[in-house]
Amino acid sequence: MRAFLTATLILVPGSALAQVPDAIQVPEIAQVSEIAQVPETETIQVPETGFLNRQITVDGTDYDYQVYIPQDYQPTEEWPVILFLHGTDEVGDAGLRQTQAGLGSAIRNNPERWPTIAIFPQLPVEADLIWRDVTGQMAMDALDATMEEFNVDDSRIYLTGISLGGEGTWYLGHKHPERFAALVPIAGYVEAMDGFDSFIPASSPNIYEDVAEQVQTLPVWIFHGDKDKVVRVEESRLMYDALSSVNADVHYSELIGVEHNSWDMAYADAELPKWLLAQDRDQTAKASPRGPMMIRNSSFDPSPPLLRALSLFWNRMASILQ
Repeated sequence: MRAFLTATLILVPGSALAQVPDAIQVPEIAQVSEIAQVPETETIQVPETGFLNRQITVDGTDYDYQVYIPQDYQPTEEWPVILFLHGTDEVGDAGLRQTQAGLGSAIRNNPERWPTIAIFPQLPVEADLIWRDVTGQMAMDALDATMEEFNVDDSRIYLTGISLGGEGTWYLGHKHPERFAALVPIAGYVEAMDGFDSFIPASSPNIYEDVAEQVQTLPVWIFHGDKDKVVRVEESRLMYDALSSVNADVHYSELIGVEHNSWDMAYADAELPKWLLAQDRDQTAKASPRGPMMIRNSSFDPSPPLLRALSLFWNRMASILQ
């Protein structure tokens, strides 16, 4: 409860009225002449990561493709790049399906194994089923566009593909060997197939030796299933022999009992990205591939299943003991 104090003023006749002091002066509040300037906050650009939509135009035609950027990508660092060429089942016009098989699936399953930028061009439905001419140029243009947009180590650019893309790997590697640090063709081929001639002229005495001559300076790791009924396994065996004959840095994994889809096992092998990303055009030291697959050599002769299984077992044991 508030307390109130009442004062009574009694006036006495003839007396002087007490002098009331001047009003208390309240000092003025200092005026702020200038408002303190708050420094502007610096805008930090966070790079996009994951699978990104991109588009390239070649000869007036637009092509959609995908670029994979690792989650820890930093634009201040140079990054390796893999150009991936898909197979027949991934043809389309939306620019998406080609990331759902082969390398794209491997990256989604184990992104920590693939600290690299990856490019996924797509053959459109109306195009010829072949990574040559305008579609081959489209793939190379997508590579160039990615190198302009992101910070790329141009001494660590790799090319890989599956089936139809395996043929594309041999073709683009043969056509542009100076652009790549290594090749990984999987279930690929060089001979004529599906109504298309080989990219090596028919006048060549040996199409495999012609390809080997062009790519002999590149490290190559070939994969193929020995039960492939779509692309004959002899295609990879002949390329391995041709590269071996010119002392190329070539490795060949023939997958026992595997049919056409040899890419799932190939890309799932943890040794592949270790080997691939160690290749550098500016360095001579190269890591050797090791893994739970049979490494075929030039003197290989197809053996009965039991002997081949034993060969696979001993190769696995050797890789563990190394």
